[in-house]
Amino acid sequence: MTTLPTTGIHLLEPREGHAPVPVQWGAPWPRGTVHELPELDLREGERRRPVDSWVTARWPDGSVKWSGHGGLAPAGDGELVERGSAPGQVAPLRIGTGADGAVTVDAGSLLLEVSPHPAAPIRRIVVDGREVGLRGRIVASSATGADPAAPRREHTVRTTGVRIERHGGQQAVLRLEGHHEVADGGGDAVGDEGQRERVLPFVLRLVVTAGSPRIRVLHSIVWDADPERLFLTSLGLRLEVPLRAAPHDRHVRLAGGEGGFLTEAVQGVTGLRRDPGAEVRAAQITGRQTPETSTWAPTVSGRLGWVPCWDAWTLRQPTADGYTVAKRTAPDRPWITAGAGTRSRGYAYVGDVHGGIGAGLRDFWKLIPTQLDVAGARGDTAELTVWMYAPTAEPMDLRFYHDGLGQETVADQLDALEITYEDYEPGFGDARGIARTHELVVDAFPATPTGEELSSLAAACALPPQPMVAPERLHAARVFGLWAPVDRSTPQRAHLEDRLVLLREHYRAQVEQRRWYGFWDYGDVMHTYDVDRHTWRYDVGGYAWDNSELSPDLWLWQDFLRSGDAGAFRLAEAMTRHTGEVDQYHVGRFAGLGTRHNVQHFGCSAKQLRVSSALYRRHLHLLTADERTGELLDEVAASEEALLRVDATRKVREDVYAPDRRALAIGLGTDLGALLGAWLSAWERHGDAEAEQKLRSALAGIGELPQGLFTGEALWDLDERRFDTSRDRVRVSHLAAVFGLVEVVAELLELVDDPGFARAWDEYCRYYLATPEEQTERFGAPLTGISLIPAYSRLLAMHAARTGDRALAARAWRAFLMGEGDQVNTDSMVGRADWSITRVEGPSVLEPVDEAAFLGTNGAAQYGLSAIANLALIGDDLPAQIPYLAGAEGTS
Repeated sequence: MTTLPTTGIHLLEPREGHAPVPVQWGAPWPRGTVHELPELDLREGERRRPVDSWVTARWPDGSVKWSGHGGLAPAGDGELVERGSAPGQVAPLRIGTGADGAVTVDAGSLLLEVSPHPAAPIRRIVVDGREVGLRGRIVASSATGADPAAPRREHTVRTTGVRIERHGGQQAVLRLEGHHEVADGGGDAVGDEGQRERVLPFVLRLVVTAGSPRIRVLHSIVWDADPERLFLTSLGLRLEVPLRAAPHDRHVRLAGGEGGFLTEAVQGVTGLRRDPGAEVRAAQITGRQTPETSTWAPTVSGRLGWVPCWDAWTLRQPTADGYTVAKRTAPDRPWITAGAGTRSRGYAYVGDVHGGIGAGLRDFWKLIPTQLDVAGARGDTAELTVWMYAPTAEPMDLRFYHDGLGQETVADQLDALEITYEDYEPGFGDARGIARTHELVVDAFPATPTGEELSSLAAACALPPQPMVAPERLHAARVFGLWAPVDRSTPQRAHLEDRLVLLREHYRAQVEQRRWYGFWDYGDVMHTYDVDRHTWRYDVGGYAWDNSELSPDLWLWQDFLRSGDAGAFRLAEAMTRHTGEVDQYHVGRFAGLGTRHNVQHFGCSAKQLRVSSALYRRHLHLLTADERTGELLDEVAASEEALLRVDATRKVREDVYAPDRRALAIGLGTDLGALLGAWLSAWERHGDAEAEQKLRSALAGIGELPQGLFTGEALWDLDERRFDTSRDRVRVSHLAAVFGLVEVVAELLELVDDPGFARAWDEYCRYYLATPEEQTERFGAPLTGISLIPAYSRLLAMHAARTGDRALAARAWRAFLMGEGDQVNTDSMVGRADWSITRVEGPSVLEPVDEAAFLGTNGAAQYGLSAIANLALIGDDLPAQIPYLAGAEGTS
């Protein structure tokens, strides 16, 4: 029997309450230690609970590299151990399929039945043998214009397939897919089949876990509609809830922002002029069944008919800073204000003393505009809708933000690039093909829950518990390349660690202060700062949304790996959810490519592999075993095919080139890093033989090129899956190694034994920052195009660490700490002694903000990645005196 390495887990953040909610996480295993996963339990103290375990990645020798695990959320620290002979505390779930294609999952007290019904796939939800949820479905509407007064048409949302994506004894994932059908004109969508347009494909994942009343829901939608003709006006998840009790025993709960709830009954008996009795009032407020009306004070029981019954409630979160609550007695009656607040947790309940449904949306106030609605509470069946796009908001407008400004020719477009940094081209600033994923929950109750129970569940909706493996365990498994756990053992190390924390925390604060929230925006950060306006350049061409430029995603993930910091994880998680969905095309002519930075996430005409890179998604998938992120990785497994459709360098080429299947231009930097990451992911996750062959062939081909990686670009044969190794030239791009190439190669050098490639890589590391004399000796002339010196210091550090050359290690640190030359450049970010944050208030800013005018996202991301790599590689060679601190009074 295999002896498992100790694999402890902890929760990223302390839990609020102990509601039995589902979780998933990943665990790494050192190479060669585990060849097949045994059945595992999660042990917390003396308690053991079974978990599902599955392999998510393997090492080249076939041993397990990463595993995924699913079960009930622990209370705190735990440890994965082999399953004992004693029966588990949680009964395994059972799955059945019906003749009509329906799938039933029995998780103990909860039973979910899903069918391939075209309109309402969640057929029913049963708890303790009682039906509490029916006809769950996606609902949506749109208009044909951006005018808020434009007529709206309801979508027919059809489910076309249901399958079991994953299941074990403790957890099952059902994958539903479908599309929206929309009337071509401005009328009702219900009409002749031939007059409908099929748009907005979606995937709905339902995760059911043994012992939990919670269904975790992931909704992923792809925008493939014409932005000039379809303006989304609502998108939500709706469930019907049977109501059996009298109106005064029916309850509605809407979450506020601090753990509280609006606590209401359909027919309230508190606050009346006459008192029904303390026991009656207490029962209604706590959600328990009230005593028989015959026992009430007759001054109330005889007059209940005069007390209004409320039919609907709405909680609307139009901005990140405020929500309102209102209710009404009937659709033809006015809304009555019921309260307001800042940031709702985004959770609602409707039901009665015989059962009900709670539902919510994670990041509710961050993904604005959002909304919660309860309707029909006076009748036999209520409706609970969680709106991912609120029907009370203005129509969603995804048209390009300007008219082109007359940029019809390439010359005009390149000239405009010189002033706004925006790479515009007609027809390329197109939203068709981008996507968005939302995480929701649905909870089933046998009776109206207590306030404490609801608060715990709402908290776990707003911030799901996330088990995680500690940095030391991750590092011992040798995963994810160049990093080492945080080490503050010397003043110099501590100084750099302080700077890394400052960078991360500044961006976390900027997300909040600058309100980088919204349906499409949340998760991204801005590219460049405008010192004069004290704001980020949100409206200036290519300086606005960052879209993964120079790898902030990768920096944040590497920062999390080494620190274990929960804030770092949540920042990286939100960014990956965004960049993997919104900044990448999933269907259409740009499928497999991402979009360079712009005022709109899809706006730039540069569609490139460097943005859709698997290297920015792998961490989230392997650390959490998330199925949707795995799906995104699969989408780019053969992304080289996308380069046949779009040549990213078409506007600046000096040679004659058209994409050719047998001679496809691959940039040996930004393209190569993305492709190596995609192929590595497919190989380690699926044992994909073609991906492995492409990866090995690419590395071998680079090793055979006369100038190796300094060739700059090589021609790839898509059918033979190899490089043309005859090209002999020297080209250098300053962007080549700042989009994940360094990090993925660091992994590949340990996975693939290819002396030719290892030699070519070592040469690249040695000569990029070599002296002009050394470059001339090797290439016949000094290299041109060399820049981003601090970022490329980690290449020299790799060479120094391999050779043990301490003089080169010292040169690498000088390059990182000082930039170019032998003098400290105090104008640069790296050479500044003072990294203090300035508070800006008064008439020059909309709201008070904290400003670090010396920071930009390019520099921050590459500083972070280089510091992390250099500390891991040559940390013992840090100079005794950091140059820019000599004589400095203040530091970070």
